[in-house]
Amino acid sequence: MSENSKKRVLSGIQPSGNLTIGNYLGALRQWVAEQETFNCYFCVVDLHAITLPQDPAALREKTREVAALYLAVGLDPEKVTIFVQSHVPAHAELNWILSCLSPLGWLYRMTQFKDKSAKQQQDSIGAGLLNYPTLMAADILLYQAHAVPVGDDQRQHLEYTRDLAQRFNSMYGDTFVIPEAMIPKEGARIMGLDSPTAKMSKSEESDYHAVYLLDPPNRMKKKIMRAVTDSGSEITFNDDLARAGVNNLLTIYQATTGETKEAIEAHFAGKGYGDLKKAVAEVVMAKLEPVQTEYNRIVGESGYLDSILAQGAERASEMAEKTLAQVKERVGFLARR
Repeated sequence: MSENSKKRVLSGIQPSGNLTIGNYLGALRQWVAEQETFNCYFCVVDLHAITLPQDPAALREKTREVAALYLAVGLDPEKVTIFVQSHVPAHAELNWILSCLSPLGWLYRMTQFKDKSAKQQQDSIGAGLLNYPTLMAADILLYQAHAVPVGDDQRQHLEYTRDLAQRFNSMYGDTFVIPEAMIPKEGARIMGLDSPTAKMSKSEESDYHAVYLLDPPNRMKKKIMRAVTDSGSEITFNDDLARAGVNNLLTIYQATTGETKEAIEAHFAGKGYGDLKKAVAEVVMAKLEPVQTEYNRIVGESGYLDSILAQGAERASEMAEKTLAQVKERVGFLARR
């Protein structure tokens, strides 16, 4: 199948905090599978990261770290386009054009904006936080993406993207592909080890909230062994919130091993929560060991990561600029001569 005949996929992760097993099981692992059948664009979304203040040196360091982890988990730069969002100026330019078409009411309804702005003083909320979904829409629409791998918490943003694309197409003629959501069947929503009713977050400051992809093995095990469970003893999949901790550990185990729920429940029949935690720690450490080995190789090879990102930015720009030129022509901008 040629690159031109493949459907396009786009996704990205912010370079803030530390990537977790939730990022791996819910997103990165899916991307590796998708690279075989789709024309994939995977970016490090540093423009999104600055909706909240970032230390400049840390932002640069984390941008490189996330890009290196993309490669370490198995993304092949010969098959996919890996790039840094800010290296392609078309993202910011299309963001402005789409912002001028987006009703404020649509943005104020966004759940993430409500949640994050509620934690800040009203006069300190940046406009970028409100406009975050519009930049995300620009990311997706620039590459005429047919599908976007998203978790449940991003589905509202994708619906906004679809609405905005349809609005533009209605006003200016068919321009954008209307993207569909790609929701992984297993492991799409990994919860916090210390708060199993909340999604695992890479920016959570608690020491025992998440297993990071670059944690030393002994640190991974310690975190998992301290995971919140309950006062029961039965190890079965259960959606009851009172058993969220056990269900989360089982979800991690299933997403990591690929075993069926029935096989997992049979395996742990008659065993205790301590056995479950040890087993989860073992499979997670085994899964992340080759990722860490490859990551260390990548960052240790002088110039390699920079060359991959430069190549990716060039390929991404080719597609993005083509879309942006069409958008500018349709909204009536005078072409540069």
